[in-house]
Amino acid sequence: MSEGAVAAGHPLTAEAGARMLREGGNAVDAAVAAVAASFATESPLTGLGAGGFMLVHEGGENVLLDFFVETPGRGGVERGEELLPVSVIFDETPQIFNVGAASCGVPGTPAGLVEAARRFGSMPLSALLAPAVELAREGVRVNAQQAYIHSLLEPITDAFEETRHLYSPGGRILGEGDVFRFAELADALELLGAEGSEPFYRGDVAERLSDWVLERGGTVSREDLASYEVVDRAPVRARFAGREVLSNPPPSSGGILIALCLELLERLGEAGVEELVAVMAEAQAARTVEFHSGLYEPGFDGRFLAAERLDEAAAAAKARRRPGGAAGPGDALGSTTHITAVDAEGRCAAVTCSNGTGSGMLPPGTGVHVNSMLGEHDLNPLGFHLLPAGRRVTSMMAPTLVLNGGELEAALGSGGSNRIRSAILQTVVHLLADRMPVQPAVDAGRVHFEQDVVQAEPGVDAGALERLERAGYRVARWGRLNLYFGGVHAIARDPIGGGLAGAGDPRRGGAVALA
Repeated sequence: MSEGAVAAGHPLTAEAGARMLREGGNAVDAAVAAVAASFATESPLTGLGAGGFMLVHEGGENVLLDFFVETPGRGGVERGEELLPVSVIFDETPQIFNVGAASCGVPGTPAGLVEAARRFGSMPLSALLAPAVELAREGVRVNAQQAYIHSLLEPITDAFEETRHLYSPGGRILGEGDVFRFAELADALELLGAEGSEPFYRGDVAERLSDWVLERGGTVSREDLASYEVVDRAPVRARFAGREVLSNPPPSSGGILIALCLELLERLGEAGVEELVAVMAEAQAARTVEFHSGLYEPGFDGRFLAAERLDEAAAAAKARRRPGGAAGPGDALGSTTHITAVDAEGRCAAVTCSNGTGSGMLPPGTGVHVNSMLGEHDLNPLGFHLLPAGRRVTSMMAPTLVLNGGELEAALGSGGSNRIRSAILQTVVHLLADRMPVQPAVDAGRVHFEQDVVQAEPGVDAGALERLERAGYRVARWGRLNLYFGGVHAIARDPIGGGLAGAGDPRRGGAVALA
């Protein structure tokens, strides 16, 4: 029997985590090591300038560590520049991303990794970061999936001298087979391992980061960095197929929308393509101005998932009501990474991180490419630069656990912006309702409903798609699996015998490493 497993978006990311398990570490040790490794293997989607969430299951405890990006402004500095729009061609369609200093939020990953290791880990932080240091300093050969992302984001990285030198060191963007090196990241990770997060929030790194961003018109002050803290949250919960599903609670929106969909499917008693589209439509309709404001109110999840409200929404879904005013498309790329780690004792850490597309702000000598969360359309649905200083930015990211009688049965998460919730939802349905093994559950063709269009990958029930069209839905049929539909990395566990099976999503170069 395996002593543990790690599923991630790159083979070397997964292997870094599995290495910790082999050396006697637990699931959180593995997750911390894998997250740090992803800074080198899956750059520029994550890094020390990013933010994220870790959902930890240990014994009877389930806790969500929120170390996502926070809104700056505590220093009272007025924004000196506007967001810089950059056009990126995704699947032959231009999409505007907003970057530059005005897009920078307060990063959380340095604090999050240190807190996770302190609270739940069993190995020294420096040992957990050692594989990442090695990868960043010696270099990682770029694979096909990362080469594609590099090419997509070239208009952003090429717009700033520091990121241009990092991602196009020879005058052209790094492609498949080239070696990506980030020596300053290696130095920064060694500093994190030796001194913890203090230098990144109150020391030299914090000063250089803040000065660099402020000088270019952003608002990340030293006060913002010094005030940053990791927040404990109780996961949002839903019942489906006799199990309890836990996910990311408010103020993030992804987990509570997944919970809504699962509760509606439970009431409908079916989970076919048409039912999935119906509950996705209900989730999309729920994303009103009141919803986004309510995410910051105490007890909102209880009110949103109240039985009476769920019964009404299930009746609407059963009638196939098509909502108007669907929310915008968000980020077609979904610049997010996810890692799931489970050890032999059934402890688990599911962690999702994102740097957005990266802001292009890479203060020299820091190893920190600062996030672009203040410029992400889907994370600022009411408008840019409206959140008060010190408030967590909302997110679709949703590390998720499935418990059977309190024992871990599955853990998963995904990248993919708005498609995070539909990718996780369908994987859970395939695992629990369709009783698929974990890899086929991840591989199966997906649908996503947004802007009154059903997007469908190959393999989705053709008859169901035709019935949806007859009912008035527009259906867009994709010719192949695509990273647009997310990237689920999951581990399933037999609650009785403890056997583990993992799945990496082929849409995003996913891989599994066993210990």
